[in-house]
Order: sequence, then structure tokens, then C-alpha cells
Amino acid sequence: MEWSNGMIPILEVSYNCEKNSFDHRNITGQDGAYLAKLLLEKNYKVYGIFRRTSTPSFWRLQYLGIQDSVNLIPGDLMDTGSLINAILQADPTEFYHLAAQSFVEASFDEASATGDITGVSVTRILDALKLLKKDIRFYQASSSEMFGNGEAPMQNEDTPFHPASPYAAAKVYGYWITRIYRESFGMFACNGILFNHESPLRGIEFVTRKVSNAAAMIKLGLAKSLRLGNLKARRDWGYAPEYVENMWKMLQNEKPDDFVVASGAQHSVQELVETAFGTVGLNWKDHVIVDRKLFRPLDVPALQGDFSKAANILGWRPKTSFDDLVKLMVEADLRRWKDCLNGMIFPWDIPSSVNIERENEFYSGSRTYGSKRRN
Repeated sequence: MEWSNGMIPILEVSYNCEKNSFDHRNITGQDGAYLAKLLLEKNYKVYGIFRRTSTPSFWRLQYLGIQDSVNLIPGDLMDTGSLINAILQADPTEFYHLAAQSFVEASFDEASATGDITGVSVTRILDALKLLKKDIRFYQASSSEMFGNGEAPMQNEDTPFHPASPYAAAKVYGYWITRIYRESFGMFACNGILFNHESPLRGIEFVTRKVSNAAAMIKLGLAKSLRLGNLKARRDWGYAPEYVENMWKMLQNEKPDDFVVASGAQHSVQELVETAFGTVGLNWKDHVIVDRKLFRPLDVPALQGDFSKAANILGWRPKTSFDDLVKLMVEADLRRWKDCLNGMIFPWDIPSSVNIERENEFYSGSRTYGSKRRN
């Protein structure tokens, strides 16, 4: 029995390094796919907003076996009218806003576009919901990047923000406009301040997946090296399926509130690399090249979250350790590449080239299906 309707804007806005511009791609993101699966398991009727232009590629929904169970509605975060139309069609009782331009490095190149897509779009959605469904429960995906270069060794809900990128600044805007609508109009609107959360469904442009994929490729002889930026940066990494569960828990709470979601542990990019390459029996020092061109103009040295409020109020705690997370990501990429080389067809965001040193090819494009081995 369907007891609620959940709406997830599953539009992702990704960065095309080859064209040096933003592309609105009709694909679901990591969190949207896992959240859709969770809601379906809880007997929700799930709707997702997607942008109609270009060729749709819903490989993550296919990977999880739920594509046919999600009701897809065309829409555009930049257009209030299409958002209103989508809300009228779905008539949701819960709205999870996960869509954004979420590649931090790219936000320095396209700051205005990032501000509009990641920040101002939150206002468009809240305005539409205030007009049509004021009693709805709304989740805003905020980010640990908002804390930026602050002085606190661990960050919680009371830690001041000090954003260090256009992406982070846009997320700060989205955070505060959500709180303003909650306090001004009595809307049930929550911010989930999620620290880095990863999985085999993570986009290949993100460092965790870039590393896990490279370790698999190098192990199989498909690549020789991996170029990375700052290996000293430290982050709080957790397992994405566990984090989307907390999104849902926030909207089941008695009152709207804001919560940090984190593992509470901190690791460096170098530790990530060591663990990933060690999983396949390789010495990372033989393959990793530090490239200054990949350093951010303004980097955040360290982030570590305090999830005690979520633990006390929502009863949530992370379960998957850092080592287990990295291992499962590497093993998933290794399995994909082996299956691909054996001619199997399956949903996957396979890179457009196995030459990992050619950044434009490594980052650009994605394919829904695996294919035969490339020369």
C-alpha cells in the first residue's frame, strides 16, 4: 500500500571538461538513486524530475533495478513554471532536493552558473511549494563544504560557515534560504549537512571513484598511472546508502531541524590512495603522479563531522568503516572492468578512454552500457 508520495529532483548538472562548460545531463545521481530505492522499499510512490534535453541515461537506476518503478517527469531547475507543473503532477507529501552542480573544482570556472543552479534554484522550489503544497516536508541537501576553512577541529550544526569555493557559497545560500522559509512561513524544511559520502555509484569525476577506478584499471593493465592533486587534504568519508537513510529520517521527525551527517572519522587523500591500491596488491607510489594543475585555487585542508545530534534525535549512526568503503568501491570497479573485457553488457558510466592520463577523455562523457575492450 502506498502511504506517501516522494519527489526527488534527479537532475544532475555535471561538468564537461572537453567543452569547458556545464551540461545538464538527464541522469540520476548517486544519492537520488539510493534514496529512490529506499523509498520504494518503504512503499512510496516515487517521482523524479529530469531535464528533457539530450539523450537520457539513467544507468544508476538501471544498476539498482528500479528504473521502471520511478515516475519520471520532465522539468528544469532554472524554470519555476516547469517545477510547478511537476509538483502538480506528482502531488508529493515529501520533496527531497538533491540536484546541484556538485563538482567543487568546476565551480571556480563557472561561478555564476553554480550560484544559480546550486543556490537560487532552492528558492524557486520553495516558492513553488509555498504556493502549492505549503504543508509538504522538504529536504535540502546541504554540504560539509560550507564549513570551509573554519577553525573548529570538528564541525557540528553550530559551527560557523566559512565557504572556500563558489559551490560552497551556493550551498550556504541554499541552507539559509531553507531556514528562512521554515522560520518565516512555518514550512517543514530541513537541511541535511552531509559530509563526503561515497559508493560504487559515485561519479567518476570525484576523487574517491577516480582512485578506485584507476586502481582497478592499473591492476588489469589498462592504465599505468593516475594524476591527482593535493594528497594531504583530509576528509570525512562515509557510505552513501547509509546517509540517504538519514535524509528520510529527518522528514519523519516531529519537527523540522538541521542535522550533520558524517562518519566522525577523518582520512587523507593519500590514505584513500594507499587503501585502494593496497586492495589490489599494488604500491601506490609506483603509479600516482601529483599534478599541481589539479590543486584547487582555494583548498579546504580538513573536514570532520560530529553526528551526535543525529544519533541522539534520529537514532542514526554510520556502520561502514573507511577501509571497508574503499575496498567495496575498488572491488566493484574491478568487477566491472573484468565483465566489460569479457564482453558483458550492463549499466555503467564507463570512461570514454582507458588512457587515464588524458584528462579530457577521462572526464568527458558517460555511457549507459559496457562494451568490448578498446585498443
